[in-house]
Amino acid sequence: MLTAKEKSLLDALEPTAREQGTEIVTVEIAGAKKAPTIRVYIDTENGVSFDELSAAQEWINAIMDDIDPFPGAYTLEVSSPGIDRPLRTQAHFERFAGEVVHVVCQEPVNGRAKWTGKLLGMRGNDVLLDVDGVEEAIPLDGIKRANVKGTIDFSR
Repeated sequence: MLTAKEKSLLDALEPTAREQGTEIVTVEIAGAKKAPTIRVYIDTENGVSFDELSAAQEWINAIMDDIDPFPGAYTLEVSSPGIDRPLRTQAHFERFAGEVVHVVCQEPVNGRAKWTGKLLGMRGNDVLLDVDGVEEAIPLDGIKRANVKGTIDFSR
């Protein structure tokens, strides 16, 4: 799910994140190679407030300055995971069981590379989805990208 560079950044951030009571949901590198954007998505038990984002931006920026992940310029963005929360770990897939998710596989599984369905959780190393009433098992290590399919209820 993560590139080697994204994984190295995640590994550098996680110890401080644990000390701060913050979860690094995922790290994403996007944009041009000469001046990429590093996106760090964070969460806490109580969600993410502006103050938590500001504090996290400070310690994440300090770590990035120390490791200097890209020679020259890069942009750092620290954000909450948002309504379409990325799913990366087994714990993420277990925690969000019952939600509708979108999964993109590295290689097709049962003839499909893209899946949308109700997340049933995990069985061993497989992510279980209910797709149109059929249970599908997708190997976690074969997932390229996955996220909760956010919905908004305007009837309240």
